[in-house]
Formats: sequence, C-alpha cells, structure tokens
Amino acid sequence: MGAAGDDRTVHGTVAAGWEPVRDELADFVAGQEHSPEAQLVVHHEGRRVVDLWTGEDTDGDTLGSVYSITKGAAHLVVALLAQDGELDLDRPVSAYWPEFTGHGKETLTVRGLVSHRAGLINVPEGFSPAELADDALLAARLADAEPYWTPGDGYGYHAFVIGALTGEVVRRVTGTSLQQVYEERVRAPYGLDLYLGLPAELEGRWKPVLEAAPTAEQLADFAAAPAAPELMAVSFNWHRDPPMDTVAFGNDPRILANGSASAGGVGTARGVAGLYAAALTGLDGRPALLKPQTAAELARPHTPGTDLVTGEPDHFGLGFERQPAVGPRAFGHSGAAGGQSFADPDTGVAYAYTRRRFFFPGGNAAENGRLTAAVLAAARAARG
Repeated sequence: MGAAGDDRTVHGTVAAGWEPVRDELADFVAGQEHSPEAQLVVHHEGRRVVDLWTGEDTDGDTLGSVYSITKGAAHLVVALLAQDGELDLDRPVSAYWPEFTGHGKETLTVRGLVSHRAGLINVPEGFSPAELADDALLAARLADAEPYWTPGDGYGYHAFVIGALTGEVVRRVTGTSLQQVYEERVRAPYGLDLYLGLPAELEGRWKPVLEAAPTAEQLADFAAAPAAPELMAVSFNWHRDPPMDTVAFGNDPRILANGSASAGGVGTARGVAGLYAAALTGLDGRPALLKPQTAAELARPHTPGTDLVTGEPDHFGLGFERQPAVGPRAFGHSGAAGGQSFADPDTGVAYAYTRRRFFFPGGNAAENGRLTAAVLAAARAARG
C-alpha cells in the first residue's frame, strides 16, 4: 500500500540485504526527465523482498496495461494443461481444432504453435482494434489463413495473435476460454492482482498508458536506424492502414475488458511477480503450480536460429521468452511499454517490472538490465 507522490521519489519497502535494488531504481529514476511511472516487485524463494514504485500518479496498487507480459499468464495455462495430461503438446493442432487446416498447417503440433512456428503472424490487411479485442474472431480468421512461412520450418514472434491461437486450443480442450481457465486455476486461488479481463469493480484502480517521452538523441538514433523488417511490421500490425497505435491499444476499453491473451492483461507488478512466484515456489502457503520438470521445459530452447520477426537468436522456450542474461533455466516475458517479468529456478527469483510511460521505441526497457543485475546480486548474497 502507499500513495503516489513526487515523480522523482521511490516509495515502498525492501527486505534487509535488498537495499541495492532500491538504490539502483532510485538512481535510474533520478536521471530521467519524465518519470516512468513504474513498479518493481521481487520474490525470493517464495518471500516478497522488493515492493517499490515511483511516479506522480502511480502507487503500489495502481493497475496498468502490461502488454505482452500477458503471454506469461496465457502460456502458464497451456503448461498446466500439459502437466495435468489434458493437453498433448506433440499432437497436431488440428486434432483438437479441426478447422485449423490448409497451407501446411495440418501437421503443426501444439508445441510448434505455442513456440511461434505457425507463420500466422497476421493477415494481409491487418486487424482492426475491435478485431484484436476478440480472441475467438482472431482464431477463426487465422484458422484457414495462409501462413507467412511454412508452418514448423521457422519461427517468428506472433505479437498480437499467439494468445488467440493457443487460446482456441485451450477452448477446444476444456470447453471454456483461456481467460476463464486462468481465472479459475491460477488467478483466483493465488489471489493475483493480474487479470485477463479487467473486472468492472476494479476500473477505478486502472491508470492509462502514457505516451513515450524520447530525448532528442533517442529520436535521432531511431531516425538513423534501418527500417523495421517487413515481417516485424506485419506481426506488430504496422502494415495496416492506419498502422497500429500501440499506446492506444493499451488504453482501449475493449482490450481491457476482454483480456486479449496476447497483450490485453491488466495488473500490478505485485500481481506479475506473484504469478511467477506461484509458478516456481508457491505463494502464501499454496504449493508451486509447476513441477520442476515442467518449469525446465518452459526454458528449454524450442526455437534454434533467428526469429524471423524480431531477429533475436534462440528466442523462445515453450512459449516463454528465454532469459539468457538471467540464467539458462530462467523463463518469462517482456511487454511493449518496457515491462519485464521472469522466474529463475537457479536463484529462486520471481521478478516483475512494469511501467505506465511507454518505453521508447518499445519493448523490454533498458533499465531492466541494471535492475535485474542488482536483483540477482542480492539473491546470491542472500544465499551466502
């Protein structure tokens, strides 16, 4: 708890030995012309050890749009269904979803789908904001669409549709939506402040995404950089006329209400860190959601080579982004506004950083590197 305050002040608490994390966040914020309106929460071996926030209009209870951090919640649902034997990752998608056919899709496995191998990153005309808010509609449109590459032969980030695709498999297996499975099996039992579908009674806690505030140097560097690859423009819906407005997406009431499983989640850093703590170690006396072998599978490289959309090497484990800077067994997901989240079995860390001011030009914000380094150093020191 705690009120928002001066946009240069870091509020909240840290456990003994974790003060360097607070100092690192304070040092970063002090050097910014505009506050990131951020939250940082860390659990270590099941105990919350960092609970910080900063900004004039942000406190520890402020709900924000977390963009692709949502994918962590969505892929956790898939992992739990596989762990419980309800879903066979190595069966063809079409065995569960018969309409998923044509253009080489018939042999694509669920594992391949979750690992961004389908080639169904978008449709040629792009998707409207209203369409992006409707996972069932996206799934129906993509079921017989022509992929941008042969399914299974390569992989590329399905930025705004992966949740709809995997969510349709979840619906065919369970008879209900991915969002509902998440609510019943994960969010409600663990009391997580991370929602796939913002409840009407919590709308007063939500604060909008703020436009980025780049420096002149950042703008110059961006202007001088090569144009985005064609497939990146397609995946991020920039090829549409008009192009995707990512800030507007995060503030769209339809997205928030429906909880798009790709990027429509709403939560606090407490909720996101709690998700990964619940998955890894358990939370508040409840057991870990994941067996050790399941957690290991989430981090195991599933996509050797280069991501055809982002250009990143060896990008994904089982749906989750690999975290090589953290450790070989870490898994998580970043968000477009600058957020980052992960669990690391080797250090016992569950990390969540969220920000309401959009990071320029988008994606995992640069400060996560220094914040993560401080967190991992404190975790190692705590173990002695």
